[in-house]
Amino acid sequence: MIKYTIALFFFVIANTVAAQVRDTSAVDDFDYSKFGDADGVKRYATQKVLNQTPNRIVSLAYEYQGAFKYTGPEILPNDGRITRNANSIAGLRAQVNIPVISNTKLIWQVGANYMRSNFDIEVSQNLSTHPFTQSLTSNGMHTAGINTTIFKPLNEKNFLIFQASADVNGVFEGFEDINTKAITISATAIYGWKKSEKNMYGFGVARTYRAGQIIYVPVVLWNKTFNDKWGMELLLPARGHVRRNFSTSNILQIGYELEGNQYSMQLPNPDNQVFVQRGELKPRLMWDKKLKGFFWLNIQAGYRYNWRFDVVDKYNGREDDRVFGSRSKITLTNPFYFSVGLNFVSP
Repeated sequence: MIKYTIALFFFVIANTVAAQVRDTSAVDDFDYSKFGDADGVKRYATQKVLNQTPNRIVSLAYEYQGAFKYTGPEILPNDGRITRNANSIAGLRAQVNIPVISNTKLIWQVGANYMRSNFDIEVSQNLSTHPFTQSLTSNGMHTAGINTTIFKPLNEKNFLIFQASADVNGVFEGFEDINTKAITISATAIYGWKKSEKNMYGFGVARTYRAGQIIYVPVVLWNKTFNDKWGMELLLPARGHVRRNFSTSNILQIGYELEGNQYSMQLPNPDNQVFVQRGELKPRLMWDKKLKGFFWLNIQAGYRYNWRFDVVDKYNGREDDRVFGSRSKITLTNPFYFSVGLNFVSP
């Protein structure tokens, strides 16, 4: 999986660079003196504000969460739970977003993503260790999905945004563990206003698994540039950052992101399918730095707060559907984390 992801990374970059070179050459050949004034031409809102962080076309990153305490179910004389040392959670993150249509009237992107979380929990290979903990440590948590985003300006001041994604999530031992109940569907719709080149905002609704459970929430989008140095980029409640522009190619942000999803898992004993509802709140510092051309470095450092880590026996289950009752409820303490990534961005 990793080698195919890396190959796709370089394939997309090569084709995008080639397209941009061709497009630049074509623009250079225009004789603008042949064109008159643009009076009467309908103008449309753009999708960004001045000094906003660049859109990522291809992204490869590695995330590492430090040591923490894992308290989970254990096979004891009277079934209970035990606290173990977890050395880390680490893994690759990859994402591709390809513009299918990009003009003043419509921007349509399609993408794909992959994420793996490897749990390094100190377990013993004996009958006292619960199958859930053994499987989590041996197999890790996987997410692979596709997504699409449409930005539709209605005029110079108003716009619509539609986003949808489908992910396959699970603690998979093999492909035979993948089924339709491992799929989650998320979507967002926003209506917005572009007040100026420095200010745009919108309101909408989202169906999301970011908190681990399926929820329907109102959404607030607000991207604003206050001056050449300061701005903010908000998509609440999913994420929000205050931005400090040292230059157009050196940007520091402070804020948070809420991440999560529902993961399918097959327990051998009892032989049934369960679902791990994982949600994480990450207050963080994020630094984006242009390296060369369209390549940017992204470094994150922050704190991972365990919002939810429940195991339920029903798809989209709630607290009453927990497999392990209050005696065996899983808890994770909260470590620091960091992430390093390489991004290929749009102009």
